[in-house]
Amino acid sequence: MAGRIRQTDIQRVRERVDIAEVVSERVTLRNAGGGNMVGLCPFHDERSPSFNVTPARGVYHCFGCGVGGDAITFLMEADGLTFAEAVERLASKAGLQLTYEDDAGRRASGPRQKPGQRQRLLDANAAAEEFYQRRLASPEAQIARDFLTGRGFGKDAAEHFGCGYAPDSWDALTKHLRSKGFTDEDLVTAGLAKAARSGSLIDRFRGRLIWPIRDTSGSAIGFGARKLKGDDEDRGPKYLNTPETPLYKKSQVLYGIDLARKNIALDSQVVIVEGYTDVMAAHLAGVTTAVATCGTAFGSDHTRLLRRFLFDTDSFKGEIIFTFDGDEAGLRAARKAFDGDQEFMANTYVAITPEGKDPCELRQHEGDAAVRDLIATRRALAEFVLEREVSGFDLDSVEGQTLAQRTVVPILATLKDSGYQGRYIKKMATQLGVDESELKGDVQRAKGRAQNNTAPQQARRERRSSDPAARAQREALKVALQEPALAGPYFDAVDETAYTDPQYQAVRAAIGRAGGASRAEGVTVNWISSVVDNCDELAAGALVNELAVEPLFIAGTADGHYIQMLLSQIQRPVVARRVEELKSRLQRINPSTDQEDYMRLFGELVAEEKQLKALRARGSE
Repeated sequence: MAGRIRQTDIQRVRERVDIAEVVSERVTLRNAGGGNMVGLCPFHDERSPSFNVTPARGVYHCFGCGVGGDAITFLMEADGLTFAEAVERLASKAGLQLTYEDDAGRRASGPRQKPGQRQRLLDANAAAEEFYQRRLASPEAQIARDFLTGRGFGKDAAEHFGCGYAPDSWDALTKHLRSKGFTDEDLVTAGLAKAARSGSLIDRFRGRLIWPIRDTSGSAIGFGARKLKGDDEDRGPKYLNTPETPLYKKSQVLYGIDLARKNIALDSQVVIVEGYTDVMAAHLAGVTTAVATCGTAFGSDHTRLLRRFLFDTDSFKGEIIFTFDGDEAGLRAARKAFDGDQEFMANTYVAITPEGKDPCELRQHEGDAAVRDLIATRRALAEFVLEREVSGFDLDSVEGQTLAQRTVVPILATLKDSGYQGRYIKKMATQLGVDESELKGDVQRAKGRAQNNTAPQQARRERRSSDPAARAQREALKVALQEPALAGPYFDAVDETAYTDPQYQAVRAAIGRAGGASRAEGVTVNWISSVVDNCDELAAGALVNELAVEPLFIAGTADGHYIQMLLSQIQRPVVARRVEELKSRLQRINPSTDQEDYMRLFGELVAEEKQLKALRARGSE
């Protein structure tokens, strides 16, 4: 690159960017009090929220897996960006112009280094999205516009969902993107072009209606395309999606998530439909929490993505609503969804479309209200699956009852809520004509076998020590990181030798190398970043981020007295040890023959005892 990003610009980015806004593109955050926000960690799967964000200090930390940092670090970890790419993306979001410098600190005049692969692919997809959208207005795209209007989608709807048209040409997009400076490697890697039999590069999508598939931040990472000429067998399947790329993983993306994520968090509800036009119809009908998978079945990766937006915890507050046709394929999909449902803590429902109509057809023929009614009349997924599973048995015969009982036992055993499980056991016992206690016993035994086959989860590491001195050391470091102006010279007067935990010593030393609490300048996020940069070990840097989001133990507002009290608790053991050492040395000296040494040590002992008395008094105030 022609130069590094100027350090003052990096600091401005940290100051101007709202980390809560950045994180909320991937995680639903709730107010946790004390200026903290909490959510389900995007970097590991968890049931209880341990991912903490402190907007005032611009930092995050997960107490479950230990990751932490600022908005720049978050983008690097979440999107695989380099440091410079993350700064550039945040600067663009904040409307800041970056300056680049050479190694001597002079403003660089040369071109920027070629962006990393991920950014190049995002840029290529953005250019392709713009190209497709412009072409939708061309005379050639009349067939695509007719397709949309025939399903009740006008110009405004097409623009809202970013619909476009891929020209019926071998390489129209390829030529366009080459003219923009993208290489053939970029186009192939992004899934926008492919090699023809002749070896030349051709467009992947030709003569198709296009939908951009975006990530949670709204960036196009791939495309879905529908064939418009049904009699043309050479154009491949009816629907064609971007292949697997470094950006596009079909098992991890959901169409419409960029439009639905805020309402999913707001309503604690998500509606799973089956296609692009179903998402469009649902949103236009007022069901703005609808999303769809992209060429694959709903799976565990989709579950993990949605759980973070639903804030899906043990409280069972959210709703997952699957929409299926009432045919056999729909029933199989419902059964598969039930198996995956056990990964959710939310209540899961199924909405079966009448007469095999999907939401798009339902809206087209019966209006917006019919789509809303479909979602409103949802049924519990567990109830639906249980009834469908036993519907094929002759419950008037002993054999049918026995087979049905064997079928429902493993289903009942997987129900995550004991209250629901008990009620469904009672209901199924009545329906099957079997003894309730017998069915309950079968379910408990099945549940026990499943639990025995599950490896116990590793217990979360507990950082906080029960030792009062260690607690005071931790609290003092937190004050120095979170409120450096308050900690100031009181904190700086006590060096790392007073800290007993090696990690605490490392953090204290890093604070000293960063200039000390009394010299901290600017907003807290830049102060914390400076301390992290001065840590010699990754573990110490991670601890800095952890301490930066961990609430202080004080009930009210911390003040100068609080930090002095903490530091007195830290210093007392150190001074007490020096007092004992001096007393021991004095006992070994003869005051008659070594009067000078004795009096010198005695003077030191008096001074240390005086300091110890003052520390005790300060700590008890």
